[in-house]
Amino acid sequence: MTTKRAIIVGAGIAGLAAALRLSQIGWEPLVLERSPARRGGGYAVIFSGIGYEAADRMGVLPALRAHQVVAFDLAYLRADGRPRFTVPHSTVRKVLGDGGMALLRGAIEDVLYEAVADQAEIRFGTTITAVSQDADMVEVALADGSVERADLLVGADGLHSSVRTLVFGPEERFRRDLGHVVAAFTLDELPGGAPERAFTTVSGVGRTFTVADLGGGRSAAFFTYSAADPDAELAKGPRRALQQEYPGPRWAVPELIADLDEEAVYFDSVSQIVMDRWSEGRVVLLGDAAWCVTLFAGYGSSLAVGGADLLGAELERHSGDIPAALRAWEAGLRPEVVERQRKGRANTGVHAPRNRFELALRDLPLRLATVPPVTHLLSRHLRFHNEP
Repeated sequence: MTTKRAIIVGAGIAGLAAALRLSQIGWEPLVLERSPARRGGGYAVIFSGIGYEAADRMGVLPALRAHQVVAFDLAYLRADGRPRFTVPHSTVRKVLGDGGMALLRGAIEDVLYEAVADQAEIRFGTTITAVSQDADMVEVALADGSVERADLLVGADGLHSSVRTLVFGPEERFRRDLGHVVAAFTLDELPGGAPERAFTTVSGVGRTFTVADLGGGRSAAFFTYSAADPDAELAKGPRRALQQEYPGPRWAVPELIADLDEEAVYFDSVSQIVMDRWSEGRVVLLGDAAWCVTLFAGYGSSLAVGGADLLGAELERHSGDIPAALRAWEAGLRPEVVERQRKGRANTGVHAPRNRFELALRDLPLRLATVPPVTHLLSRHLRFHNEP
């Protein structure tokens, strides 16, 4: 039997996880990435549930653990930097349980890249311009005029997927904006007044700002705010948009915005992708390209790795029928994705409270988190949300 070949567009978490999983079942992956080089940083995530279990099966869990934030407080400040309340790291650990880790998105990419770099060809600075397929093969035209052929094309190229546009139609047909914008970037050092080994948050009506100390000299800043017209915000660029949304003397914010490198900022709308199918013949979408549950759902990285693992399992099980494998994969994963998207739409008040009542409602369980019955309830709530 000849070795099956997959072209994977996107060298982010979903694409690298797919390349690793497919190589483990004997496929030959080719990863195409439009960025000229690897990217790092991104915002902090809780990696758990089906992603955690998939990472264990794929053999990368120990390496991920080496990058996790082992102990961190949740510190909440007023706009001027004065403390409001803190959830200690011992309580956070109890709430997370044994099946969750706090990681930078970039750290997950680093681990996956190291695991797959010698098992797959990865080309940076490469874009696709056309896709065609028949019953036996899929063909991808590249911007340099060359053509690549494979048994399967995986579009793992994110919210603004080129594969999705070329095969399924324009982004506007599938994108559902949640009326918010997010900006995230890594920091050279913690701002003054930020406690060490803590995720420090300042919230107001319609906006939140967080600085995360990830240990080992790693830290990141995260902004999210409500926006009636996200595209208009994005057109301003991150510095101008953040300066307008976070005006006046505010703890740490003016300095961070003034010093940010706009080329290194993740700056985008908070949007979901809603599609009635994720595959067409020998083309399949994976991760944010297919569903994008959004950071408000808090499960995108886990779904990307878990989805890649399940994709590999179904392709191995239906080795002679790729379309059947893709249908089985989607049927097994779609209920989880639909529920995560629902939670994301319902969860905007946690990240950008719409009024003072919503802000107080968010803070109440956090303030009470050290009370054992509340800790237990929060832990059960998180485990339920992270079960496959």
